[in-house]
Amino acid sequence: MSSILIKSATIVNENKQFTADLLIRDGIIERIDGHIDVKADQEINAEGLHLLPGCIDDQVHFREPGLTHKGEIYTESRAAVAGGITSFMEMPNTVPNTLTQELLEQKYQIGAQKSLANYSFFMGASNDNLDEVLKTDTSKVCGIKVFMGSSTGNMLVDNPKTLEHLFAESPMLIATHCEDEATIKANLEHYKQLIGEANLTVKFHPKIRNVDACYLSSSMAVELAKKHNTRLHILHISTEKETHLFSNNIPLREKRITAEACVHHLWFSDEDYETKGNLIKWNPAIKSAEDRDGILKAVLDGRIDVIATDHAPHTTEEKAQTYMQAPSGGPLVQHALPAMLELYHQGKITLEQIAEKMAHNVATCFQIEKRGFIREGYWADMVLVNLNNPWTVSKENILYKCNWSPFEGTTFNSKVVHTIVSGKLAYQNGSLVEVGSGTRLTFER
Repeated sequence: MSSILIKSATIVNENKQFTADLLIRDGIIERIDGHIDVKADQEINAEGLHLLPGCIDDQVHFREPGLTHKGEIYTESRAAVAGGITSFMEMPNTVPNTLTQELLEQKYQIGAQKSLANYSFFMGASNDNLDEVLKTDTSKVCGIKVFMGSSTGNMLVDNPKTLEHLFAESPMLIATHCEDEATIKANLEHYKQLIGEANLTVKFHPKIRNVDACYLSSSMAVELAKKHNTRLHILHISTEKETHLFSNNIPLREKRITAEACVHHLWFSDEDYETKGNLIKWNPAIKSAEDRDGILKAVLDGRIDVIATDHAPHTTEEKAQTYMQAPSGGPLVQHALPAMLELYHQGKITLEQIAEKMAHNVATCFQIEKRGFIREGYWADMVLVNLNNPWTVSKENILYKCNWSPFEGTTFNSKVVHTIVSGKLAYQNGSLVEVGSGTRLTFER
């Protein structure tokens, strides 16, 4: 059995901070105590460092299979681990789309071979694969993904009857991308007529994929979930208006409807299109500063339950195209935790809230088995950070396969020092330990 002893860490966990030693044995947290005097295979002096539960990212696009020129499970999980993300849930809009149990299992096989982080993969829903969706093993798969807005291939679910059946019959959590396609198409046509397609730039993105498009779709999903008592999780809330669809007066374990905010919607605003251009073109669109601030308020008061990335890499060549041609999405997993820690330094969020929204609550929402908390008997997924070690994002230290970041040139005050994945030291002082640390997530359902 392998063992790691962490000495004198400031542990941030379950709304508390305290200094303690922590012993990991054979992947599991064996003991947390003020002083542990045992010999371990590895010992880490964590004096002056903060130990947080490893982040669990419930929304990533790692691009494998079929789009591996943008990213791969190996390369993107490597970047995630370097950023303190120890577990991820990957989306089904790969090529081919993950619309059968066979294709889903193939992704799990890739994860088992290549992932440095713990992994799970969403089963995809389309207008015509309900029978396949209903075969999904609830104890081994994170959820069902429904695109109620445009996506790759055959993944737009816009048939009302299909949506009714999905929400009525899904055996597990449904995660939705909510944007109303008809509203977007009408807005796009309006601006094409107004200024001509050739004159459209990314600053029109939040006007085309506007507040109404988001709210109309999100409110429809909420109505369907209430009607059928569906376990619904709405991804990447991008408007202040949508935050009022959610409740903060129900314990999270009892919520049937939960919501996610993404780092880019908490950091950027439409003012940043001027300098960042297509690099911050995401769906749903980054909108106004008022929307950004309203989303953060909802995160803090409990209407929004988790923080994720929607990591979705594209090449620089793809992003350099005109607005209409450039794809939406960008890489984030390596820089999500440092960005949130920067908001901590700005006094906008506490360390305890970061641990809650990026680890505890994700584990609770998805009923992940023995992860997301620093507890004896739980899997050892954790990240040691130095809150006072400034560094600047540059091409030289970016680990994404696409080799760019919307944070290039940004100086973060906090740095990830070590990342432990399922009890294995996967990242240490700026170097990746190239071992298959990742383990398939399981769920208590």
